[in-house]
Amino acid sequence: MGAFAGVVAAFAYVGAVDPNEPGHYPVCPLFRLTGLYCPGCGGLRSAHAFAHGDLPTALGANALAVVGYAAFAVVAVLWLVRAYRGVPTRLAVPPVWWWGIGAVLALFTLVRNLPLGSALVP
Repeated sequence: MGAFAGVVAAFAYVGAVDPNEPGHYPVCPLFRLTGLYCPGCGGLRSAHAFAHGDLPTALGANALAVVGYAAFAVVAVLWLVRAYRGVPTRLAVPPVWWWGIGAVLALFTLVRNLPLGSALVP
């Protein structure tokens, strides 16, 4: 429950402190050094828009992050329901899933840095 509370608190903070205002959050180091967008670039702006219920803006800032928010919410709800019922929950993700997630992140990063992926740029 502590980890869940921490995620909710962090999300609430990002919802309260606008990342579009300069000086509140650091700039992505990869973007600052290379000019390339990492898979997390735009994630704070996406979280801020998502926290305010602005789904189109959240998707425009970082569509993959919105998918991550939804996946986290589903896992959290399943975990909470199982905890309420007293069923032990063990989240065991097979290595092939981790490789798949890594491949999706790499592909997302590649596409958003190409001219054809300009819609994925925050």
